[in-house]
Amino acid sequence: MSTLTGTPVATDAPASRRPRLSGMTWLVWRQHRAAYLTLLGASVLLLAWIVFQRDRMIDFLTGYGWPANGLDGLGTEFAPYAAAFGPVSSALGLIPVVLGVFVGAPLLAGDLEHGTAKLVAAQSASRTRWLATKLGLTALVLTVSTIALSVAFGWWWAPVKGQTTVLDWTSGAAFDTTGPVPVALTLFTVVCGVAIGVVLRRTLTAMVVTFGFAVAAQLVWGELRLALGDVITATTNKGVLAEDSFPVLPDAAHQIDQSYLTGGGELLGWSTCVESETEQARELCLKQADVVGWSVDYLPMSQMAGMQWLGAAILFALTAAVVAFLFLWGRKRLV
Repeated sequence: MSTLTGTPVATDAPASRRPRLSGMTWLVWRQHRAAYLTLLGASVLLLAWIVFQRDRMIDFLTGYGWPANGLDGLGTEFAPYAAAFGPVSSALGLIPVVLGVFVGAPLLAGDLEHGTAKLVAAQSASRTRWLATKLGLTALVLTVSTIALSVAFGWWWAPVKGQTTVLDWTSGAAFDTTGPVPVALTLFTVVCGVAIGVVLRRTLTAMVVTFGFAVAAQLVWGELRLALGDVITATTNKGVLAEDSFPVLPDAAHQIDQSYLTGGGELLGWSTCVESETEQARELCLKQADVVGWSVDYLPMSQMAGMQWLGAAILFALTAAVVAFLFLWGRKRLV
């Protein structure tokens, strides 16, 4: 800007340095911003609820004398605080299914069904760039949201982590809502939903099929979860009838199986001799069976983090394989 005499005058309005989206990134954000903002907004609300519930719980525990006093003596007064974990963990557990259906399945299926993909392919940007931007921006929003929720839920649960009456660490309510598992499960389900949409090319059909796939994936994951751990066996040789004969397991250990152990190292079912009418008869039966103690298989809680990272690594590898399929498929058929 200058005066009438030609002398330059500095303007007082500073140049805007706010980052702006442009090109393909702007197009993808513009197209899916309603879904992205809804996801981010819902995450913020859930985060606020987690912070509120944790503050309530910490106030109660502080009044109880925690951390100086242990939590083993918590009575029924703690029940409302323990019950608060249930609805939140259930909501977090549904996130992969919901996002797979409502974000993953329509992400490309809608473009293929309504012809938007042909319009994009006719522009200067390549299909690979379009697909990479779609997947990358969606993955970024999902990752930020799920990491924040996972960290917040773990932060809430940490003070009572050893209390199995609150949450069993091997259950989906705890294992699948903390650490890297929520991110891995969500990305895997959403990317698989995208692949289903690309193959079927119909939004509604893809959403229905993705829902069935997501539920099945959750069930399979639930069955395989414990297989990620290294089972430890504890044995005793003090008999099985004495009060101190059962092995002492670590706090919050998840017991998988228990059997009678014979002098020859064989395992007998715990129901052996259970039909004996008297205690003396049962003792004689166990002696005749050469039962010398217990054999207990369990998973210690110390393995939780390792199991989560192993499971997440498997899910990330599967997700990468599906992404590779999408790029290979998209080079010729993503129009």
